Amino acid sequence: MAILISGSIAYDTIMVFEDRFKNHLLPDQLHILSISFLVPEMRRELGGCAGNIGYTLKGLGGDPLVVGTVGSDFGPYAKRMDTLGISRAGIRELPEQFTAQCFVTCDLDDNQIAAFHPGAMNLSHFIRTQDIGVPVELGIVGPDGKLGMQARCQQLHEMGVPFVFDPGQALPLFSGDELLEMIAQADYLTVNDYEAEVVARKTGVALDQLAQQVKALVVTLGGEGSEIHADGQIYRIPVVPAAAVIDPTGCGDAFRAGLLYGISKGWGWQSTGQLASLLGSLKIARRGAQNHEVELADIQQRYEAAFGEKWPD
Repeated sequence: MAILISGSIAYDTIMVFEDRFKNHLLPDQLHILSISFLVPEMRRELGGCAGNIGYTLKGLGGDPLVVGTVGSDFGPYAKRMDTLGISRAGIRELPEQFTAQCFVTCDLDDNQIAAFHPGAMNLSHFIRTQDIGVPVELGIVGPDGKLGMQARCQQLHEMGVPFVFDPGQALPLFSGDELLEMIAQADYLTVNDYEAEVVARKTGVALDQLAQQVKALVVTLGGEGSEIHADGQIYRIPVVPAAAVIDPTGCGDAFRAGLLYGISKGWGWQSTGQLASLLGSLKIARRGAQNHEVELADIQQRYEAAFGEKWPD
């Protein structure tokens, strides 16, 4: 059966300003700011949390069902998904909208000026999970339109489908009570260390108490690895050294693909976390969120080399 991946589907347009922003900003004139940056270098990447997770999971041999709303400009993305064999049964195209997209301008100091247009993403609640018609064994609800995230959590809960709740950058959209409601519907919760603190403060529930409300609470710690709170203990997952540190965009999504794969295979939490860590390290060595190579036989060899143990399957 398929693994449902609900969340954003987006284009990322990255531009490089071959100078430093600070050389062109007048601190005493910011109240009348009007400035244009020449960006000779530009690239367009496929992104969005759902698309990114689906890409890595498909490379592992999984069956991702990406669920989300897109716009009239979805053609190039659709073609790539078809080439990879990723189902579009859960995607609804809204011709009057644009696909969500982020425009990022970087300078030579890696400072960024970004603008995000949610477009069709804000209408993801129009999709009813029950109507997709594809059998699902597991799911994840990631950053998306607020109403869409709430609807998907409720629908998966009603369908009896276990799922991971991954609020991510959508956290500011929700009150503490709204977060508690979605956590109560979920089986697993995954956040980074900063997000964990935000969830705890918004809900008024300490991290160790939140962990008791789900089968597993996964907290990523950047360069310090990750921790998985499950079975009354904490599994500490080490970082896998990357071949190069090129671009962190999409690393968390690659990590989550590993979580979904491990959960779907019935692996133990240590092995599941280790696979997730490995996938994150592979992603960070490539630009873009869907340009790293994922092939199961290669991942198996890398896993055994990195952790000195056999592949759980």
